[in-house]
Amino acid sequence: MKQRTIGRAQVSAVGLGLMGMSEFYGASDRSQSIAVIHHALDTGVNLLDTADMYGSGHNEELLGEALRGRRDQAFVATKFGVVRGEGGSFEGIDGRPEYVRRQAEGSLRRLGIETIDLYYQHRVDPDTPIEDTVGEMSRLVEEGKVRYLGMSEAAPATIRRAHAVHPISALQTEYSLWTRDPEVELLALTAELGITFVAYSPLGRGFLSGAIRSVDDLDEHDFRRTNERFQGENFAKNLELVEEVGRIAEAKGVTPAQLALAWILAKAPHTVTIPGTRKIHRLDENAASADVELTSDEVARLDGVIPLGATAGLRYPEFAMRMLNL
Repeated sequence: MKQRTIGRAQVSAVGLGLMGMSEFYGASDRSQSIAVIHHALDTGVNLLDTADMYGSGHNEELLGEALRGRRDQAFVATKFGVVRGEGGSFEGIDGRPEYVRRQAEGSLRRLGIETIDLYYQHRVDPDTPIEDTVGEMSRLVEEGKVRYLGMSEAAPATIRRAHAVHPISALQTEYSLWTRDPEVELLALTAELGITFVAYSPLGRGFLSGAIRSVDDLDEHDFRRTNERFQGENFAKNLELVEEVGRIAEAKGVTPAQLALAWILAKAPHTVTIPGTRKIHRLDENAASADVELTSDEVARLDGVIPLGATAGLRYPEFAMRMLNL
């Protein structure tokens, strides 16, 4: 597995997003999920991404179980800031220092580890100065409870303010062929500041894999059924875009998923991807994308197939969109 860096740590260019092992994408199997995590470590995929809100703590507990006896093989990234209530309800965003500390302690306990490798603010709290939030995060670093700090879906000005308090090592933001907004400013900004850009949903929530041909392919409890990009005319338009990606992939002798992931890695040397999966064969497929070399002409061709703004529909519901780029 090819490596890139977060802070001074070496991480796999293709990591593993664990969210779907706990909720949002329908039913999952705990033993199968742990087997996937173990296989990831066996094959050199060491960047493992979770959050305290995934399954309201379940996801971190799952990762903690999988890491028993194998902690030294993993680079563990988790997040705080999205508040879940009883029954999993979403209660808002919290970046207050006392909340930061309480959530970090909870994550360490659920993960069963002494130090979080990368601790992200999941969403920016508009009611708490970023200096206060990152100030408390930096104290966790001083205490040895966290190694590196990250932010997610933050605006450029906020990133600069945070970075002035304590070095930000990673920015996690949605980025793929069908969500290209980071190219406007964030890729250049992170390169300037020496921040690794971590692309989440790099396969467009599975759409870019080419495996989803109809909304009926999704589990009845899959949140994508309510996502604008997977509905009606939007679905049909987006499917046309994906089919063109599939034709390019076939000509190159790779899968659509591998092509989409390789495109991200080719866009900038400071990018890494964290596709999620609950299947070992998909993990292997995704990991192999790190070895797919794209020429500048191939990158340009893909740029033209799905240009910025071409995807139909919002990437989140309206209420969630308001939590982005703060």
